[in-house]
Amino acid sequence: MLTDQELLRYSRQILLQQVDIDGQLTLKNSRALIIGLGGLGSPAALYLAAAGVGELHLADFDSVDVTNLQRQIIHDTANVGESKVDSASRRLRLLNPEIKVIVHRSQLNADSLGEAVSAVDVVLDCCDNFATREAVNRACVSARKPLVSGAAIRLEGQLSVFDPRQPASPCYHCLYGHGSDDELTCSEAGVIGPLVGLVGSLQALEALKVLAGFGEPLVGRLLLIDALSTRFRELRVKRDPACSVCGPAHE
Repeated sequence: MLTDQELLRYSRQILLQQVDIDGQLTLKNSRALIIGLGGLGSPAALYLAAAGVGELHLADFDSVDVTNLQRQIIHDTANVGESKVDSASRRLRLLNPEIKVIVHRSQLNADSLGEAVSAVDVVLDCCDNFATREAVNRACVSARKPLVSGAAIRLEGQLSVFDPRQPASPCYHCLYGHGSDDELTCSEAGVIGPLVGLVGSLQALEALKVLAGFGEPLVGRLLLIDALSTRFRELRVKRDPACSVCGPAHE
């Protein structure tokens, strides 16, 4: 049940008929894994904590650097040199002491990633490299866990939801294949801070919709964001029947 303090804390959210008390209770009993506590993971983690998702699992093996502070708003200057998951965990507990925070400080390998994904109800991919995204996607397909994937670089962002529980849902590999070996990172190409804040906030929104079962998550759709002109575009994405990750031979 929700306590009186929780009813007060989440009252504005509970007022929404799409959430209500049942939805809030579902969020309280839900678990989310956030992979990457950088530009995307910062707002995603803050909003999920504020919304009352009962258990947040944080995964990042990096430390806070002064160059992160332009966009990674969960950290501050005093956290430079500290583990990102420890910095983020402290901030989230201050924001909402009602939730539980579990940290993964080491880089997740195939086995530990599979265990971490299996232990939660939704996964938010907030990392910044293709190899990790591919590994996370495989783990989510294997464990049949919904994946909220976001990315941002320079002045462009994108967002989609992949839900292996739905037969028609594509997976990350259906959309991007094997990727590119010359992929750039934000440290090489640059990125504007509010853009990652926007994408990370949308990831949190999509995760809440998946967990509480309201609205229409971005399954089978790719949202493209052009921050330079402030334009949004949506593309339909179909499942690849020959996909090497989620195709029939791998079900």
